[in-house]
Amino acid sequence: MSKSIDAFDGAIPLDDEALWATVVGQAEAVALLRRAAFEPVHAYLLVGPQGAGRTEAARAFAGSLFAELEGSVGELSDRHRGLAAAGRHPDLILVEPEGRALLVADAQRIIVEGWRSPIEADRKVIMVDRFDTAEPSAAASLLKTIEEPPTSTVFVLLAEEVLDEHVTVASRCVRIELPPVPAPLIAEALVADGIPREKALELGEASAGSVARARLLATDPAFLGRRDAWDSVPDRLDGSGAAVAVVVEELKSLIDNAQAPLAIRHRDELETLTQREEAFGSRGSGRREMVDRQKREIRRHRDDELRFGLATLSRAYLALSILDSSTPSEALLAAVDRITAAGGDLLRNPNETLLLQALLLDLPTLQSVGVV
Repeated sequence: MSKSIDAFDGAIPLDDEALWATVVGQAEAVALLRRAAFEPVHAYLLVGPQGAGRTEAARAFAGSLFAELEGSVGELSDRHRGLAAAGRHPDLILVEPEGRALLVADAQRIIVEGWRSPIEADRKVIMVDRFDTAEPSAAASLLKTIEEPPTSTVFVLLAEEVLDEHVTVASRCVRIELPPVPAPLIAEALVADGIPREKALELGEASAGSVARARLLATDPAFLGRRDAWDSVPDRLDGSGAAVAVVVEELKSLIDNAQAPLAIRHRDELETLTQREEAFGSRGSGRREMVDRQKREIRRHRDDELRFGLATLSRAYLALSILDSSTPSEALLAAVDRITAAGGDLLRNPNETLLLQALLLDLPTLQSVGVV
């Protein structure tokens, strides 16, 4: 089997330390996966919230497995690691649902890919993202393959949680937890990226435990303006629908504009892909998969922006509730509860305008609670 991977070039070669350094703030999970790479079993389940490093950990694990083909040192081993870290290794297969759930058709693709032979390494890694969305029938159809895969295949399932209907599949995997990354660790990673410490601390607080989101916000000069806009909402409400309508339109416009850094990154990804297609041909380039992934990232980014805004608004009301002992804090604390409930409603993919209008109409004005 040829060991040339020129057709998948473009990634930065990485040694073992640099490879695992791509996973931020997950020391325990990294230690477990690094040990597992020497004697891997058939399946792993990485559980944690979006942005906690599940994808980076899965790619680093795959890179370690591929590099074992050539030993722990050498240019080709470094290239295997670099391609895996970039998500472009030919033996790292990503399967993720095209819609909101992993369907039987997706499971069939996983099974077929699992039985195909590796291309460059001596094994392949099937990375299944958002396994927690798998329909019961899809999960059931995967059970036998995950229990008894080919010796050359390792499955890595990524999930935010383990649902009751997925317990049987989960029991066949080595489970590794990746909790939200603490804000100070995210800040340290941003400082290492060259971001001033004060700004890094603010971004860490706004990241909700997601390193990826923090790094994206670091490229967004309008981030602090959006934070201040959400923080000022209590001052702008006067109990009228007209005021609410104006505020909601402004907040939605800010959310729209917040997609600019993500749009730039998506454009750069497509340009790089186009260059590779021109050099090596478009077959197997993964254009459709990239476009689908970018659409999902835009949806998640909007949800993240809304959660960030609601969290900022909640902190604003919480700060008002402890402003002084004469403040009727019950109404303000009730406002915090109402904002928290609105954040939970995001799971149902609501209309953003209606969600924000209903929320702001329910919130007390500062005059009504005696805060001036």
